[in-house]
Amino acid sequence: MARIIVTGGDSGIGRAAAVSLAQHGHQVAITYRSDTQGANDAAEQAQRNGGTPLVVRQLDLAEPDRISAVLDELIGEMGGLDVLVNNAGAMQQAPVLEHSLDDWRKIIDVDLTGCFLAAQHAARHMVDAGGGHIINVTSVHEHIPLPGAVAYCAAKAGMGLVSKVMALELGGHGVRVNTVAPGEVATPMTDQHEADPTEQQRGAVPLGRPAHAEEIAATIVALVGPGSDYMTGSSVVVDGGLSLIPAAQNT
Repeated sequence: MARIIVTGGDSGIGRAAAVSLAQHGHQVAITYRSDTQGANDAAEQAQRNGGTPLVVRQLDLAEPDRISAVLDELIGEMGGLDVLVNNAGAMQQAPVLEHSLDDWRKIIDVDLTGCFLAAQHAARHMVDAGGGHIINVTSVHEHIPLPGAVAYCAAKAGMGLVSKVMALELGGHGVRVNTVAPGEVATPMTDQHEADPTEQQRGAVPLGRPAHAEEIAATIVALVGPGSDYMTGSSVVVDGGLSLIPAAQNT
């Protein structure tokens, strides 16, 4: 049984991952930014489905001074940390010429700086303990651009390279670092609560629909398992073939 922290565990991919990990018998703590009810509902869902109880704490990654304190509190309560699922994030869309500095900073502060600080602090605990696994949830836009989302793409691409640098530096300490890069997922952040495809999505994604959050969670659960023990510095793309479209358009 692993001791796991999932950031942004109140909705979407984070919630699905936390519930599924708890169902697999892991000890799971989640953080949330503002949706207290969503976090408590996730905890209830995990127990209702036969999982271990979730530990819940409020944490906004845009507040860097609180990150280490909250993680330390959770690690102390669980008696250690084996896995960090670094999932919390934000998105703001606007054309490049209209993107404000405030919106740029909001996205970079959460999706890059906050995620890095969480990973860094977790890594320090893991090095002291002799090993661990950090899973940074990025996006397929870690690899391919998304018009209208320049800050989001910059942050996700940044976390992709942060993860590779951490994998290089920390491998000798027994700490592995990988990313999960989802494509379009039906979550509140994307204003989709069901994975029912629009006509545009049917043409834009080879599998013809956005993912269910549970499908991304299944990949995270697999990475937590022993089958991933030789993986580090990898980016696992789960996008229904979305990233293949540019290649197909050039044939």
